[in-house]
Amino acid sequence: MQSRAGEKIKVAFIFGTRPEAIKMYPVIKEAKMYPHWIVPIIILTAQHREMLDQMIKLFQIIPDFDLNIMEQGQSLSRINSLALLKLEQVFQEKKPDLVLVQGDTTTTFSGALAAFYQKIKVGHIEAGLRTLKKYYPFPEEINRRLTTVLADYHFTPTPQTAQILKKEGVDPQHIFITGNTVIDTLFLMQKDKFQFRDSRINYVINQRRPLLLITMHRRENWGEPMVRVCQAVSNILQKNRNIIAFFPVHKNPIIRKVVNQYLLDKDNILLLEPLDYQEMANLMTLSTLILTDSGGIQEEAPALGKPVLVLRTETERPEVIEIGAAKLVGTDIATITKEVEELLNNPIYYQKMVVQNSPYGDGRAAKRIIHYLLYQYHLIKTLPEEFVPALASS
Repeated sequence: MQSRAGEKIKVAFIFGTRPEAIKMYPVIKEAKMYPHWIVPIIILTAQHREMLDQMIKLFQIIPDFDLNIMEQGQSLSRINSLALLKLEQVFQEKKPDLVLVQGDTTTTFSGALAAFYQKIKVGHIEAGLRTLKKYYPFPEEINRRLTTVLADYHFTPTPQTAQILKKEGVDPQHIFITGNTVIDTLFLMQKDKFQFRDSRINYVINQRRPLLLITMHRRENWGEPMVRVCQAVSNILQKNRNIIAFFPVHKNPIIRKVVNQYLLDKDNILLLEPLDYQEMANLMTLSTLILTDSGGIQEEAPALGKPVLVLRTETERPEVIEIGAAKLVGTDIATITKEVEELLNNPIYYQKMVVQNSPYGDGRAAKRIIHYLLYQYHLIKTLPEEFVPALASS
């Protein structure tokens, strides 16, 4: 790579959803530690609006560009086309040296493609995750695969994800194992004796009852699968009166209609508005076990020692299954009920799902990413040993 000695590099950070903001935040934070070397350009697509804004406020991120592409009832094609057109204008104006995208959203793919069209290098954070099922998760699986083809640098969370990219033909010299940035953010957000804005949560926590945390939002679970999950939760709450469940309900009206229909009248569940990430991080810390179809929570829970039952039949995060910290339970009523009750009532079974070390890193992924980029652009001569990303070829 051409030497940039004495120059600054312009790095564009592109994100548009709540999960992307959570995982991009520590990388932005780390980049701002080096104002003499890095000019950050923060670009929001706002593919999601309200939940993204919640994160921006929490993390005190001031965007340089807010493309504000969200529309009522937006289609994937519309998201992609608007993002491409608006990102083209920004790139032509600011001419970044590098674009960083994160994960698997439509914004991720659009950001990488728009950068490619302008011949700008792309770094993909959280690269290499796969289910190898084209429509599961939809559209995330294909967004990830297409972004891989467009990326120049691949920052993978685990050795397994690095191996996947190698098998797909990615140059091992461009694959770097850094850990997942979500662990960085998770550790930054944890607080002792945290107080929630909703006083009902504080009241329940003080009762020291077993706490079941539920989240659900995946498109492939809309409709009948979500009905089955809600029926299972209803059965569990009815049979286990000593527990209480927290369910931060996604804003999507399709999800809210089902959840309200089956769970609104239950007295040992709190249906909550979406929580900001600091509240969610601390609620996970206090929970007994977690029931989710989220990808991010599969990464966060092992770092907190919390068993996870995954409401999916496939996962692009097999490491958490392999170490026994999570189980795929799908959306079958009997399976969900059996696994939750076993975890609640069998301490030995529960303890087997509590792991000591997270497979997704030590909370220093962002430092590794930024130090590696400084090294690649010849702004530092050596990498601090503790921040050296492992080459997939090593």
